[in-house]
Amino acid sequence: MIEFQRVHKTYPVNGRDISALQPTDLRIESGQIFGLIGHSGAGKSTLLRLINRLEEPSGGRINIAGVDVTALNPQGLRLLRQQVGMIFQHFNLLAAKTVAANIALPLKLAGQLSAAQINARVNALLTRVGLSEHANKYPAQLSGGQKQRVGIARALASEPKILLCDEATSALDPQTTGQVLQLLAELNRELNLTIVLITHEMDVIRRVCDRVAVMDGGVIVEQGAVAEVFLHPQHPTTRSFVQESEQLDAEGQRDDFAHVAGRILRLTFQGEATYAPLLGSVARQTGVDYSILAGRIDRIKDTPYGQLTLALTGGDIDAALDCFSAADVHLEVLR
Repeated sequence: MIEFQRVHKTYPVNGRDISALQPTDLRIESGQIFGLIGHSGAGKSTLLRLINRLEEPSGGRINIAGVDVTALNPQGLRLLRQQVGMIFQHFNLLAAKTVAANIALPLKLAGQLSAAQINARVNALLTRVGLSEHANKYPAQLSGGQKQRVGIARALASEPKILLCDEATSALDPQTTGQVLQLLAELNRELNLTIVLITHEMDVIRRVCDRVAVMDGGVIVEQGAVAEVFLHPQHPTTRSFVQESEQLDAEGQRDDFAHVAGRILRLTFQGEATYAPLLGSVARQTGVDYSILAGRIDRIKDTPYGQLTLALTGGDIDAALDCFSAADVHLEVLR
């Protein structure tokens, strides 16, 4: 659906060109929820806004559904933007217009539907985002989560194929964030909508995304399936996001483990293996004793996963490691 070919972006600052995005190659498949994560200034907002040319690339080529959008004239760009919806961190609703009027605005600007058709579509969208009773309210009368639902409905008004989410949950509390993410996941499934979202929270990526790209200094430093990147991070930036999301202090843990006897290992489970009674089985077979030093059982989108850090003592530890290696788990020997 979306392809970047050596796309880059620089900004002139005090007579110098400052790079916001280094030459980047990227592919986002149709129907995916694709996450971009990075700290402030990493280049993720620039990359997102290049997709619909809210930012003009300094070089390279951007294809959407096989169309070179970098070559579009103004009329072609207007048509493209009707197929690319966008929701924003701070909602960007018009305070003087009602909820229904905010949603109807892009349809009126497009000028392709009658008033009756616009009203019908607005009512359908209000129902879909759970705001039917709020059609005649103004943004100031809504909660943050309700405002974001209005923003989502407005972005969907022109029936886009792509939805861009610019820190769409950063201004929301945790419970409302969960509700908005659930709505986005439902829209992705129901409409086969390709969604690109940027965030600085790994938990948002874990809950809804299929694939993720980690950005640092205008460069994609790591990308892949969310489960692979989340459970086996390779780049220091990715590891820092994972540690923040799990509230782990890697240095502190190493200090704690220095006083723990035995062989220390980390097991990573995915899918049904998460619930298998592996530890007890291996302990009985090999006579080892184990202590659980750290652990987490959770889900990555719809897939259960678990990570356990263990200390093994006694028995046949090498045989226990062989059993773990032969099982449907990922084994890392830490010490």
